[in-house]
Amino acid sequence: MTDLAHIRNFAIIAHIDHGKSTLADRLIHLCGGLTDREMKEQVLDSMDIERERGITIKAQTVRLSYKAKNGETYQINLMDTPGHVDFSYEVSRSLAACEGSLLVVDATQGVEAQTLANVYLALDANHEIVPVLNKIDLPAAEPDRIREQIEEVIGLDASDAVMISAKTGLGVPDVLEALVERLPAPTGNADAPLKALLVDSWYDPYLGVMILVRIRDGKLRKGMRIRMMSTGTAYQVDQVGIFTPKAVKVDELGPGEMGFITASIKTVADTNVGDTITDDRKPAEKALSGFKPSVPVVFCSLFPSDAADYDDLRDSLGKLRLNDSSFHFEPETSAALGLGFRCGFLGLLHLEIVQERLEREFNLDLITTAPSVAYHLRLTDGRELDLHNPADMPDPVRIAQISEPWIKATIMVPDEYLGSVLTLCEERRGRQVELTYIGNRAMAVYRLPLNEVVFDFYDRLKSATRGYASFDYQMDDYQEGNLVKITILVNAEPVDALSFVAHSSQAESRGRSVCERLKDLIPRQMFKIPIQAAVGGKVVARETISALRKDVTAKCYGGDVSRKRKLLDKQKKGKKRMRQFGKVEIPQSAFIAALRIGDD
Repeated sequence: MTDLAHIRNFAIIAHIDHGKSTLADRLIHLCGGLTDREMKEQVLDSMDIERERGITIKAQTVRLSYKAKNGETYQINLMDTPGHVDFSYEVSRSLAACEGSLLVVDATQGVEAQTLANVYLALDANHEIVPVLNKIDLPAAEPDRIREQIEEVIGLDASDAVMISAKTGLGVPDVLEALVERLPAPTGNADAPLKALLVDSWYDPYLGVMILVRIRDGKLRKGMRIRMMSTGTAYQVDQVGIFTPKAVKVDELGPGEMGFITASIKTVADTNVGDTITDDRKPAEKALSGFKPSVPVVFCSLFPSDAADYDDLRDSLGKLRLNDSSFHFEPETSAALGLGFRCGFLGLLHLEIVQERLEREFNLDLITTAPSVAYHLRLTDGRELDLHNPADMPDPVRIAQISEPWIKATIMVPDEYLGSVLTLCEERRGRQVELTYIGNRAMAVYRLPLNEVVFDFYDRLKSATRGYASFDYQMDDYQEGNLVKITILVNAEPVDALSFVAHSSQAESRGRSVCERLKDLIPRQMFKIPIQAAVGGKVVARETISALRKDVTAKCYGGDVSRKRKLLDKQKKGKKRMRQFGKVEIPQSAFIAALRIGDD
């Protein structure tokens, strides 16, 4: 067991693309965690999607051994965290397991919105923060300006920020020295009853559930009987180990150390993230504070393109759920699309990643409905309920009040694009909270309804600012709004999969755009098809698909006009009857195109 004074636990936090994973690679290589032959780019990003997109989705941990200049050998536990706003839940969990953070800032880009968000998370966790300026080898790097910016925006003293280039390895040894000198050692009592924080869990097909733990007090040994304090379930520990980043078995873990255990646990649902693990025979009196549970904010339905794939979809969602505790799903049925699942996600990127993993890892062909958010309804009889699917909305007469979720968004943007950003926020019913300047960059803080952000806000923001804006948000609260459900009717039949909730001021324009899109997508029939958008009983938009027409008068040549008239009247009656009894089959391709996210 390592002496507590020689242990350092830290997380690497930064905005997307500022070089966290590359710095982690350099640190692993420098401390001899992997040989030259085993090293590869982004060694901690194990998923294919992470490597392709160049983003980190799951936080990863590594134990390294470092011999400092003072001759002492230190055990360094590193956590590489995601940078994207959707995965800030992963970040907060990782920070709870550490005492300090490395704040990586790109020396060319400076402080971005997500940098701020992650720093606040680290400060909430009472972390000591070491600023690191990365990419100083680039010609556009301005380390002095960025140092000032860190002091102005975040209020951190950046005079002794470590200058590095994670790509070339320049200055990386200084990072290790700064960790040893400037970060506090963990505290803990090896003789006290076991208290270990459950940081993460995932499913291994051979070993069952693997649990990542951070020991606060006591010791965790192989063969021990442990108890989960929130559920009260007990298990026998089969293996205790650490990641170097390869999994290596050890005999025990002591205070301040991080590692993994396996205990023949069957499902990840039995291991609540943030739970406290204690000794079954000599339990701790009080559990650790843990984390707030993750709350899904974006909902959409997933349906298999082929109804025969329903069972495969159910099994695949179950397997994904094993490794992603923040993803929720429940079965639902749709008259138009058949059997499927209503799923909850932490944000749009999370939705996209889950969808891509289902299609890629399980070979499923999916239809995704338009994303929506969770609304709070208060009914006239005093009952309250949460609405996740617009199709389930009760009759407007029974609703006393609808509340929608609002977010607090921080947007950092170069001065010349500020006008278009403010216009975009105002269009989306945003309310300005504050507007400040740091050099030639503006920081706008807005309150926005989440419903307006879910669709294509991020894409519109990027195109309005040529990609220079950075955007971060956090959930604020629920607020009453004048919201209505818009039902789409095709040939007077409501199509539940296309219904959505919008603010009453935008109901007409949103309804019209869906009708116009469907007009081009639904194939023509032998009869006229009206497509309508209705709010309650009032139709707010309508398009008509004209009928295909057979030339019934082709066989008439010359003669009396009444013969032609008779044939045309007969055709007209037939069409009327067809329209009454004819079913309009909406092809799957039309659904997919009509529901496509972000096509306004």
